[in-house]
Amino acid sequence: MKIIIPEIPDEGIELELTGDIQSDAVRVLAPVKASLRIDKVEPELIVRGVLSGKVELECARCLTNFELKIASQVNVVYHPADEIGKHEQHELKSDELDTVFYTGDILETDDLLKDQLILNLPMKPLCSSECKGFCPVCGADMNISACGCGTSEPDTRFEILKKLKTEKE
Repeated sequence: MKIIIPEIPDEGIELELTGDIQSDAVRVLAPVKASLRIDKVEPELIVRGVLSGKVELECARCLTNFELKIASQVNVVYHPADEIGKHEQHELKSDELDTVFYTGDILETDDLLKDQLILNLPMKPLCSSECKGFCPVCGADMNISACGCGTSEPDTRFEILKKLKTEKE
């Protein structure tokens, strides 16, 4: 959906959006839904609301695919892109981290939904918090069955640190 920025009334608008989002970063399993409020405070647009969707991710420990429901708050401030050129350097403050720039008079809601969906993906996706992953010795999936390898071999990379610790004591 395209929103024409000059046509947004001073009191703002409320939108109920449903979008079939396509992304190279993640497989989206169901249409993304959002309930948004857009307020115009010249020259900014302030977008607030909630977003929900379902994606398929790969577990970082066992590499199995799993479904994840995403429900998140949306709080984005849009600035006109022509303001970037007015300042040679600008240090972002913590309250400016949700700032996005737009060009022209049109706001693409599909881009907004896609960006917010991707930003709310977990950094380390896990199929469950109890996922055991793979055995580092034989590669067996520890969620299916325990292997007989055992992990009795010490990690030699940290031996020098153990020596330093015993010397200090």
